[in-house]
Amino acid sequence: MDATPPRRRAHRSLTPLAAGVCAIALAGGCTGPGPAPSAAPARQTVVSRAPGDLEDQYRTVIRNVLPSVVQIAAGDGIGSGVVYDDKGHIVTNAHVVGGEKTFDVTVATGEKVLKASLVSSYPEQDLAVIRLDDVPEGLRAAEFGDTDEVEVGQIVLAMGSPLGLSSSVTQGIVSAVGRTVSESTSGGGTGATLADMVQTSAAVNPGNSGGALVNLDSEVIGIPTLAATDPQPGDSAAPGIGFAIPVSMVRTVAGQIIESGRVTDSGRAALNITGRTVVDDDYKPAGVAIVIVQKGGAAQKAGLRAGDIITRIGDTRVTTITSISEALAGDEPGQEVSVTYRRRGAEKTAEVTLGEV
Repeated sequence: MDATPPRRRAHRSLTPLAAGVCAIALAGGCTGPGPAPSAAPARQTVVSRAPGDLEDQYRTVIRNVLPSVVQIAAGDGIGSGVVYDDKGHIVTNAHVVGGEKTFDVTVATGEKVLKASLVSSYPEQDLAVIRLDDVPEGLRAAEFGDTDEVEVGQIVLAMGSPLGLSSSVTQGIVSAVGRTVSESTSGGGTGATLADMVQTSAAVNPGNSGGALVNLDSEVIGIPTLAATDPQPGDSAAPGIGFAIPVSMVRTVAGQIIESGRVTDSGRAALNITGRTVVDDDYKPAGVAIVIVQKGGAAQKAGLRAGDIITRIGDTRVTTITSISEALAGDEPGQEVSVTYRRRGAEKTAEVTLGEV
């Protein structure tokens, strides 16, 4: 599935719409004239709320988490981020930081703009870490949850800066888990194929990227990253279909960046090739031609070489570079897969022990 990273590219002033009230008269028929009914006084029902009801839970989660969600201005774009620790590290999306090295950060609890610098970006998983130059007193790190406990139907809140509107909150449910989606390269997207994504019905709009998807225990369970697009009406947004990077991957990538300044162990499987999409006689994608085989990499060890055209990985048909990433998204380095390819018109098969991105 193609999806668009909801990074806010341009500053826009939004004018609130006034809510209008319309009275509707209902006409009733009658069989003949009669006395006018007497007017009865309107009765107002007062609904008492029990402590701990859903609305109170929402308010508690918002009080607990929103101070840890920040707005990030990177060049001419606006996105969101989540305070990762009390040292001023903030996790966000790679497509939010783009090619910038310095950022303006605004926290929910104050109007003062803080300066931050890039620690490292990892576009392969669309994650990045920046760090505040000066850590303000009282900066609150978010609590991060457990990916294994995320369930379909679970109520979640999405927090961030959609359309530049800082500290905004939307609500929905976890619609699905384990989704594999491919990010568009348009709008500043990295083009990455992302596995194990959390699908949510909570609104994910431009500017939500890098923010927080939160459960009712006030724990971050994902980083909202993508909004689905519908190709039929011209790639317009598909309402109610957003995707978040699972918290397990957030911890893995952010932890390595903070500790080592870069990702040292991605956990993502790869063939260790550079390739290009080839087309058939009808100009339709028909496979991936190997351009470069990484020395000592998985493909070279299995006997693959430049010029081979990969057409299948296991039972999955390969037509484009993206389809290779999608076919390997659920695999791990060291796992063995069967790769079908064409060499000089003859079809061959190789058993490949996967390497790492």
